Amino acid sequence: LPHSPRSTTMATDAEDRELLAIVYKRGSLRLLNQKKLPHVLDYEEVTNSDEVWHQIRDMKVRGAPAIAIAAALGLSVEVQRCATEAAQRAAQGSAEDAIAFVKERLAYLRTSRPTAVNLMAMCDRMADAVSGAQTAADVFRTVEEVAEAILHEDAATNKAMGEYGAKEISNGQKVTILTHCNTGSLATGRYGTALGVIRQLHSLGCIEHVYCTETRPYNQGARLTAFELVHEGIPATLITDSMVAWLMKNKKIDAVVVGADRVTANGDTANKIGTFAIAMIAKQFGVRVYIASPISTLDTSIASGEEIEIEERPAEELTHINGERIAASGIGVWNPAFDVTPYALIDGIITEKGVI
Repeated sequence: LPHSPRSTTMATDAEDRELLAIVYKRGSLRLLNQKKLPHVLDYEEVTNSDEVWHQIRDMKVRGAPAIAIAAALGLSVEVQRCATEAAQRAAQGSAEDAIAFVKERLAYLRTSRPTAVNLMAMCDRMADAVSGAQTAADVFRTVEEVAEAILHEDAATNKAMGEYGAKEISNGQKVTILTHCNTGSLATGRYGTALGVIRQLHSLGCIEHVYCTETRPYNQGARLTAFELVHEGIPATLITDSMVAWLMKNKKIDAVVVGADRVTANGDTANKIGTFAIAMIAKQFGVRVYIASPISTLDTSIASGEEIEIEERPAEELTHINGERIAASGIGVWNPAFDVTPYALIDGIITEKGVI
């Protein structure tokens, strides 16, 4: 049965000082509670899919790649440890029983953040993989193998995106970049998508400066991206979302680099609310706009952004900060988590295969 996650504090990855949102070894999963950043590095142990659903829904873990990875690993740890009564029954039953259990859990995990196509792709991949298993043990072993493969593939994908993006944006000269929301190692398995491009540019000595938006209402830019940039020693400045036009008028911005939660067949892109406005402003000032997004984020089943389901978040995210009301009581709230940037405003989509 679901229970309260256990918390531990951890240092960052010793090899390259990269912050990790997901810490996994077989049979053990710890997720960084990003709601406590930048003040506390607090990793919570997760043992089953119910717990990981709440971690995702409550935005303790966020970012389209990280959501998919955490969901896959949460289910994997549940079957590895038979951590719930339902998992125990499935392990003792037939292959059909185990497959039914896995598919029911995947259907549940899909509901945690419906806009993120990576999560849907993971669920489809996992469901297809277990369908041919002959025993319950084979089903559970397949869940484990697929989850671990998704984790490892993410790191390689992000590295490749970083290299392609850096080559596209800079010819070896220093550039100034604007980014929105959080797209670093905190939003992925490691390294990052748009922030991975920035990291690669920095490693090549090609970053003049980075501007990051605070990203209201959840402040992922102020709490997370700023934290990663400072941690990595990348020269950066935080601005409010409403300062973007004035920034582009008064400072030389070479490119906007952001991530994506879904890219449709025609190239329209769903990303954190505010991205559309930034792209429109960039068009006005002749600033290039790039989406750093793995191929897995491309959803060819959707023709255009008009068909994307946009998640609406609780009103309290606008009316309260740290539990304290800041808005007038009784005011109505509209809080879409994402908007859609039309392909006409996008100069390129940076993928692990190249720039589209």
